Amino acid sequence: MGALVAAAAALGNTRTGRRILTGAIVAVLLVVAFAKAPLVAIPLAVAGAGASTAVTSAHPAPAPANGEWAYPLTGVYFKGRGFGYNPVKGCGYCSTDHKGYDMAQGCGATVYAAGPGTVLTAGTYQGYGNTVRIDHGDRLITLYAHMQWASLRVVVGQELVAGTPLGAEGNTGKSFGCHLHYEVQRSGTSVDPQPFMAALGLPLK
Repeated sequence: MGALVAAAAALGNTRTGRRILTGAIVAVLLVVAFAKAPLVAIPLAVAGAGASTAVTSAHPAPAPANGEWAYPLTGVYFKGRGFGYNPVKGCGYCSTDHKGYDMAQGCGATVYAAGPGTVLTAGTYQGYGNTVRIDHGDRLITLYAHMQWASLRVVVGQELVAGTPLGAEGNTGKSFGCHLHYEVQRSGTSVDPQPFMAALGLPLK
């Protein structure tokens, strides 16, 4: 053991020796890390499975309120821009006159139909990116924008009820970070989603 320490000390006195020692220490640490990785991965995988189950149970599909309508996201969400004049600092392509209500749970969160109706759009739509539009009858349309590519679970012409999964929250189109842009249109004109949802017994933040 003393001979090894003396050899290491001698190597440490030269630049080349220090490089050799550093490389040897890094190699030993990597070998130890790889040897222990399977032991660490097993409990993490089990913990991850439990966490996934917890998230799913915390955000079940929304139960329709008032007979037919529900929230487009379930559980806790962060409010983004509201309806009306809302410029986004640092975003040159974001409209200042915001036509919807932005809400976010994080990339990949499930987006649900807020009410019953027929799918008008399921895919790219104007600057909204990956979008679903639902015709609820009586010239009322809801729009769900910026969803992840390849995440849509509905097709044009499909009949839906409130709580039907539409796709996953994303950042497509003229978007500035993962969120759901929820828009309500009546007779071709966008209206504020907050009073609209409040009147259905579903107040937004």
